[in-house]
Amino acid sequence: MRNLKYMLEDLTDAMEVDSQKVVPARWQGVDVSQRPEATMMELLHVNAEAALFGEDLDYYREQIRPNLPWADDHFMERVCGHPINPGIEWKNWPWGNSAEKSLRDGQFNHNYMERYWPRYARAGVGNPTRTAQDFIDLRSEGSPIRGIRHEYGDLAGLVRDLAAEPDTRQAYLPVWFPEDTGDAHKGRKPCSLGYHFIMRNGKLDVVYYLRSCDFAHHLRDDVYLTVRLLLWVLNECRKINPEVWQHVTPGRLVMQITSLHMFINDYNRMFK
Repeated sequence: MRNLKYMLEDLTDAMEVDSQKVVPARWQGVDVSQRPEATMMELLHVNAEAALFGEDLDYYREQIRPNLPWADDHFMERVCGHPINPGIEWKNWPWGNSAEKSLRDGQFNHNYMERYWPRYARAGVGNPTRTAQDFIDLRSEGSPIRGIRHEYGDLAGLVRDLAAEPDTRQAYLPVWFPEDTGDAHKGRKPCSLGYHFIMRNGKLDVVYYLRSCDFAHHLRDDVYLTVRLLLWVLNECRKINPEVWQHVTPGRLVMQITSLHMFINDYNRMFK
């Protein structure tokens, strides 16, 4: 099976040769119908897969070439255990010059920290927060958020479930929530749908589902952050159930992307 470097090279070749032009009417909830620079080159229904070799982060940094040190700093923010919003690393992302325009009352309408740790993510209570240190622990102020029948889960619950039942098929972490469905709101919606972890034959795999991914600005960071998440989940499972999980190693990254795209100016700079 090909490694991450070759997987990314294959996607680059496909983007150059097989992508099709799309002229969107809206992007991130904003009308772009009169902006020619919003034209995109797009690959539909992309399936990519790579073998993961070991747990050395330097190996994955070299293979993937994410935006560093930002990707490492932001990963630690994502797994901090609290639904902090807006956090601080959004300001440090190399392509985030216009991100501040999406803030409303000091917060984004969603971010990864809220979606990884949603049990106590109540909008406007104890927020906005910048870091885990200044997050107000809402567990002392009430019960966890409830869905239709049950309390919300989170990344920690996924780890406990996977550690206790290593062969489970239910270790799925959603990023797309019901509040994002349909026309419930017209604002920004997550590009990531979620992560499915599954362990077989001593290997832990992750399947990463995305509705949308920007090839030029997001893909390499998304790949790296997902690999780091798999390594983090594996390490947390070892802490809980070492008898089983000490023998488990990283397996595969599988990505399913409905729309892998790049803006026309980025495409022309990269390929023309």
